[in-house]
Amino acid sequence: RLVREAKASAALEHPNIAAVHEIAEAPDGRMFIVMGYYEGETLRQRIQKGPLPLPEAMEIARQVASGLAHAHGRGIVHRDVKPGNIMLTSDGLTKIIDFGLAKLHGLSTITGADRVMGTVAYLSPEQARGEEVDQRTDVWSLGEVLYEMLTGHVPFRGEHPAATIHNILTTDPRPVLQLRPDVPPEMDRIIRKALEKNPGSRYPSAADLLAELVEYQSRVSGLAQDVSARRLVAGWM
Repeated sequence: RLVREAKASAALEHPNIAAVHEIAEAPDGRMFIVMGYYEGETLRQRIQKGPLPLPEAMEIARQVASGLAHAHGRGIVHRDVKPGNIMLTSDGLTKIIDFGLAKLHGLSTITGADRVMGTVAYLSPEQARGEEVDQRTDVWSLGEVLYEMLTGHVPFRGEHPAATIHNILTTDPRPVLQLRPDVPPEMDRIIRKALEKNPGSRYPSAADLLAELVEYQSRVSGLAQDVSARRLVAGWM
């Protein structure tokens, strides 16, 4: 399992994915993976300080989606996307770490089809049912992460893991707009689409979600520049 995980991770070279430099065996027979070290904090630590400003949350989501799109294009699904597995480096880069639950396309499941793996609060419905998963499960988890960045808490909660899974399978989260009215309806729509319980209704891939985020960022940036320009012109008049 360790070798497969290391090969899956080492095959990925992308600015938003933590580098894997080596897989080796210690003298006592234990195997280990050498990964890159990054100064900064996890997204979990950042969220604990409070909900993120919309531009910051969008940029982090864009970078994570970019890294996932790269992995998906090579047949690799992370399967455990969560704030604790996302690093915010001191130089402004977002890095996806720990592809420990990754599945290399074409191989049998690393963890076994009869076991539910991943962190419960971020499981997709198909993961929670113990079904075979594809890249759309990462889209779901990134939707949860974006929801949490903007609201300060996960969309599905329960008093115990079984209750959380029940909520993932049967309930809809409170709309982001109810919890944070300053979030634009378009962003709320993107999150809701990523959190569709039916995988066929979600974004087909992280690349599709990335395209939506980039297009929305571009429109928001263009609007901001237009407003700034008008204010500047008004100041000259």
